[in-house]
Amino acid sequence: MKNFSRRSTHGELPTTLQAFFKRPSSHLISMIPTKSLFSLQNADERSLELLISTLEEQDLPGFDYIEFKRAVVALQRIGLDESTSYKSAFTTAATMSLSKEKLLESAQYYCHLLEQEQARFEAALQSRREREITARENQIARLKDQIERHRTEIARLQDELGHYLNEIERTEALRQAEEQKLERAQTAFDQTRQALLRSIQQDIEHLHRYL
Repeated sequence: MKNFSRRSTHGELPTTLQAFFKRPSSHLISMIPTKSLFSLQNADERSLELLISTLEEQDLPGFDYIEFKRAVVALQRIGLDESTSYKSAFTTAATMSLSKEKLLESAQYYCHLLEQEQARFEAALQSRREREITARENQIARLKDQIERHRTEIARLQDELGHYLNEIERTEALRQAEEQKLERAQTAFDQTRQALLRSIQQDIEHLHRYL
């Protein structure tokens, strides 16, 4: 963190604020975590850590928006209102050749970093989508196609099974008819044979009796 102890050329700070920007207070300012500089609600912790890490890794040298923001937060923590905090921090920033234009320019720089990170994140997300989601979608499509082909095959087999069952019924009816026919034939044969046999036996009795 940069030194806040120089006096402003654009106006005097109150004595208490002058003391605040001198060591060890300036050291305390540098100890404020970057994540604490922003009032965020319902932020995803993992995403926030990634984005804050990007801001820290690519922090511009010198006193810029991030250092200015730390000074504002530090002043607000000692009880100054928002307007006074911004004005007092900027008065000190001006002693380090930081104009309003440069401050805004550095703030836009960090906005650009976040936009770049957004683009990288979306690219990574798309890559994972293709690797994980699209691959699974393709797998689902293949399985659905396999199911449809199996359904078609099952329908064909069911038709074939129905045909076989009908054939069994028809064949069974023919078998029973043939069996009944054979039984009738056997009955008729047995009756005829017995009648003939009785006739011959009767003749044998006659032969014994009359001869």
